[in-house]
Amino acid sequence: MARKTVVFGILGSVMDRASRRRGRWDSRWEKWRPTVALFQQDEMPIDHFCLLHNDTETELARDLIADIQALSPDTKVEALNLNFDSPWDLASVYLTLSSFLKKQTFSQSRNDYYFHITTGSHIQQICIFLVTEARLFPGKLLQSSPKLDDRQQYPIQVIDLDLSRYDEIASRFKQEHLEGTDYLKAGIQTRNKAFNNMVAQIEKVAIQSRAPMLITGPTGAGKSQLARRIYELKKLRRQVEGAFVEINCATLRGDNAMSALFGHHKGAFTGAAAARDGLLKSAHGGVLFLDEIGELGADEQAMLLRAIEDKQFLPLGSDKPVHSEFQLIAGTNRDLRRDVRKGSFREDLLARINLWVYQLPGLKERKEDLEPNLDYELAQYARLYGTHVTFSSEARKAFLDFALSPEAIWTGNFRDLNASVIRMSTLCEGGRITTEVVRNEIQTLQYRWGVELDDDAPLSLLTSFLEPVQLQELDYIEKVQLDAVLRVCRQCQTAAEAGRRLYDVSRLQKSSSNDSHRLGVLLKKYGLSFETIKQRNLSV
Repeated sequence: MARKTVVFGILGSVMDRASRRRGRWDSRWEKWRPTVALFQQDEMPIDHFCLLHNDTETELARDLIADIQALSPDTKVEALNLNFDSPWDLASVYLTLSSFLKKQTFSQSRNDYYFHITTGSHIQQICIFLVTEARLFPGKLLQSSPKLDDRQQYPIQVIDLDLSRYDEIASRFKQEHLEGTDYLKAGIQTRNKAFNNMVAQIEKVAIQSRAPMLITGPTGAGKSQLARRIYELKKLRRQVEGAFVEINCATLRGDNAMSALFGHHKGAFTGAAAARDGLLKSAHGGVLFLDEIGELGADEQAMLLRAIEDKQFLPLGSDKPVHSEFQLIAGTNRDLRRDVRKGSFREDLLARINLWVYQLPGLKERKEDLEPNLDYELAQYARLYGTHVTFSSEARKAFLDFALSPEAIWTGNFRDLNASVIRMSTLCEGGRITTEVVRNEIQTLQYRWGVELDDDAPLSLLTSFLEPVQLQELDYIEKVQLDAVLRVCRQCQTAAEAGRRLYDVSRLQKSSSNDSHRLGVLLKKYGLSFETIKQRNLSV
């Protein structure tokens, strides 16, 4: 289907007007009327024209539309009422225009968009520049001008903005970028300077680039949330039209991995009873977030590299490539450079996805941001559960004193903080968190982090799962190992995840690994299983 040309323009209340006095109406075709002149040229046929006008200019708009349709009967002309209360006030015009554009539906895959900048007040023209450069209007500018000689047609010129040439204009919409940065932080007024600088750069890259991004950092640092916010910001700025598609690569294995990512034809493998579109196809025109990308197998890495470079891939069982254009955001808590040296991750794939790399710090590295994040979590609890919860002043101080102390290691980062707020908000009475609730929560966090409450009671987690007679039969080194295993199991959601963490080096030496089986064998030696470890209620 051929792309269509769609032009927006503001009615020129003076320049577009033609006198209705006798003898002058028929000569209106000899006068340069900027809006009408767009249709007195053949260089750029216009399929759809949107005429913006105040409600006091309805009659003039009706005359213009009649003349436009006489010149170009195939053009769809649409009159849109847009009242500029004060066309010479910059703030008022910008807010009116930006609010109008945010309500419009633009389809960049089917249409080319232009904004006619010749008509309107100078302030309106400046604001058209600003909304176009800020990507609130996803197109280019169009300038029309009078005839300079005896040419039959009126000349037009397309203006493609290059902001680097307009420093003064750039400063005008700095606030748009500040709003984008605030959006990526979910409105949390973070205080860590290095983190704020990083997010400011991510905001620029998110708007300007469709190249892959790599977000690294420990579990719970917020990689998934940041990826989604990047997508939502790009969608607000008309950068993407497709969906946000997310998958944790650690959950993919064998044929299921290839099928989930790239799709398959019916009968491609045992159990493939019907065709399936893969996630890469679903992400066409949008953003694909591959969390824990380091967990992908060699075959999936090779296929992904081709999909990134060629914008196409082969579904399982097919010899016909599928086209998909998406922006890739990859997440990992692994050192992919180390994995490249070990041979478990493709060097060429890493080179392709590491143009923009951002290391998210853990909560213990951003402790100055803990208090604003605490307030954010309380607000989120209120939104999700419909209950407004606050701290007493003493309880808030007690919690923050502990949370900011060296004793608080925040191994789960912001997930730990989220879980902590949920527990305290749920257990408090009357929507008020007291010092007693905080004291109990501190004990819970200490226990979950393995912080020793008594120097004479090392490896205290073992006593929750083994009888004293069993402990007496174990060497100290065996107790240390088992205690570590139990702690990892308590922190993980599945036996496979726990196995990968426990056997993170030896598993790489095997052609195929079943980490959950290895873990099960170890636990069975002590009469334990992953399920019993997870099900045991150990809250303090």
